[in-house]
Order: sequence, then C-alpha cells, then structure tokens
Amino acid sequence: MASFSRVIRRTFSTAEASVSPIRTISDDLYKERNLKRLVEKFKQYSDVTRFRTKTGIYESTVHRLASAKRYKWIEEILEHQKQYRPDISKESFAARLVSLYGKSGLFENAQKVFDEMPERNCKQSVKSVNALLGACVNSQKYDKLEGLFEELLEKLKVKPDVVTYNIMIKGLCDKGELDKAAAFVDEIEKNGLKPDLVTFNTILGVFYSNGKFDDGEKMWKLMVSKNVVPDIRSYNAKLVGLMNENKVSEAAKLVGELGSFELKPDVFTYGALIRGFCKMSNLEEAKKWYEELVKSGSAPNKVIFASVISSACEKGDFDWALELCKEVFKRKCNVDAKLLQRVVDGLVSSSRIREAKEVVDLGKSNDYHLYKLNLPSDD
Repeated sequence: MASFSRVIRRTFSTAEASVSPIRTISDDLYKERNLKRLVEKFKQYSDVTRFRTKTGIYESTVHRLASAKRYKWIEEILEHQKQYRPDISKESFAARLVSLYGKSGLFENAQKVFDEMPERNCKQSVKSVNALLGACVNSQKYDKLEGLFEELLEKLKVKPDVVTYNIMIKGLCDKGELDKAAAFVDEIEKNGLKPDLVTFNTILGVFYSNGKFDDGEKMWKLMVSKNVVPDIRSYNAKLVGLMNENKVSEAAKLVGELGSFELKPDVFTYGALIRGFCKMSNLEEAKKWYEELVKSGSAPNKVIFASVISSACEKGDFDWALELCKEVFKRKCNVDAKLLQRVVDGLVSSSRIREAKEVVDLGKSNDYHLYKLNLPSDD
C-alpha cells in the first residue's frame, strides 16, 4: 500500500485546489465494492487529520461492514484509530468509537474504549456516558443497562441529562419493561429536567404498537400538558394504535386533520393505514391509500409492498399484484422472493402464463439475485 499512501499525500498536498479532497475520498470509499480494500483504504485515509473529523464517513463505512457481518474488520479499523493523538484523547472522538462499536453490536469493545479513556487523559463526561449506554442498548445488552447506568453515575459523579434518560427509556422499551420506562418521565422531572419530544415519542410508539392504547392516550395527554408539541412521528404512533384497535374512522379523521397542525403525512402515515386495511382484508381502502401515498411523492417501502401484494393475492386481484411487482422492480425495492413467487403462482393458476413469465424475466433482467423466481413445472 506504499504507492497508495503516496497518492493520499499527493491528493492532500493540493488540498483546496478545486474539488474538496474529502469529497474525493468519500466518493472513493463509497464506490469501493471490495470490503477488504475498503478497510485498507479507510486505514490509509485515517492518516489525514481532516478525514478523522468526518463522522458520517465513519458511520457509513462501519454500517457497510456490519451489514456484511465483517466484525473483525470493524474492529480492525476502529482499533487503528487509537494511534492518533491528540484525537484519541478528545472525548468526542473516543465517544464516536464507543458509539460505532455499539451500533455494530460489539459492546465489549465499546466498554474497553470507554474504560481506556482515563489512561489517555481523556475526560469522561455525560457525553461519553451516553455513548456507552447507547452502545449497550444498540448491542441489545438490556440486562446490563440498569446496572451500568447506576454504576456510571455513582463512579463518575456525572449528572444525567435528558439524552441519558431517553437512552434508558429506549432500552427498557426494547426490553419490554414499558411501565418502568414510563416511570422515567417522573425521574426526569425529579432531577430538574424536562422530558422532550424524543422521550414521549419513544414511549408512545411502544404503547400504541403493543395494544396499550389507553396507556398511550394517557401519555399523550401528559405530553400535551407539558407543552411538548406532537410531531408527525407522534401522530404516526397514534395512528398505529387506532388501526390496531380497529378504530378506522378515527384513524382516517386523524390523517385528515394533520394539515391543521401544519403537518404532512409521510410514508409511515400511509403505511400504517395501508397495513391496517390489509390486515382487515379491506383491499379497496388499502388500494386507495396506496394511491394517495404515490400521489404524495413518497416511495413505498418493502413493508408496504409486502402488505399490498399479499392482500392483492389473497383477494385474487392479480392485475394489481402484477402492477405492484413492476413497481417493485422499477423502484429496486428488496422484497422477499417468496412474495413475488406467490404472484407468479397466482398468475399461472389463472392461466396467465405470459404475464407470469414477465415477472420472472423482470427479476432476471433487473439482476435481483435474491429473487429465484421459477415457473411451476408443466407436470
């Protein structure tokens, strides 16, 4: 990699000549398909001071490696960062490594970086404490969370902020301890802080989606009483709750009222309605809201496609199912191959062989390797 190092030095010797060298580096890493070379390039680029300030590049690279389950390579590039001084002695840089390890599910590595901070004369304030607690939640080490929270506050004498409590609430919600999570709202106020929109949205989301509609309504009233203004995520959570309770007319009314709150429905708003109507086997309403979604300029996601294609197949509406399949390929949305095979099978059973072959050919021509679509044999 010696020649590569010379290229990097040459790139940065003409620093601001024309195109930003950081943009060039970012593009190079983004376009690199070979993950081993990506790791080597990332380590080389890390020698550049400005590169090490770009959190987004670190996030995207680690995310790619984590998606490919290349955890050893994540460890390789993050451990490599410890050689850079004075960066590694800055709390923000160390906290970034802690957070990145956590998002990759490598909590022990995150804890090690945190524990090593005093050795590097790096302060540990609420910022790095939050990073470690967040790493614990992201790594799904829920059984460690409360003990770690108490230990850190006692040992470091750090005063928690709202972010700290929001992380705890998220972890307890993920763990299924909803009542304990809700109790943290009082804990926040006891410590002279104010719960914010993140606090309430986290709790509302789990209450409404887990059949605790009445509890969700109580939390909503509490939110309003604290002068916290609901956003579209808040309304989406309530919408899910209403649809789960089969309160269809109330749900539709709520969507119609969003404009009066200066809010616009997003893909999650439409998705909640579409999934709800599909669950109720009301294909016409699901189709109506799907059309509204498309008209709004939002792109259907794979969850929405799964709902509407399944519902269309159940109702025998293979005209729409075929149309939806074409949209899947057009938007290059990664849905389950079994879903598309179901459309192929339905078309074949309706003697629509040409259209069934069209779906199969579209899968092949779009290079969708996950879609192993086959026509049934003639036997």
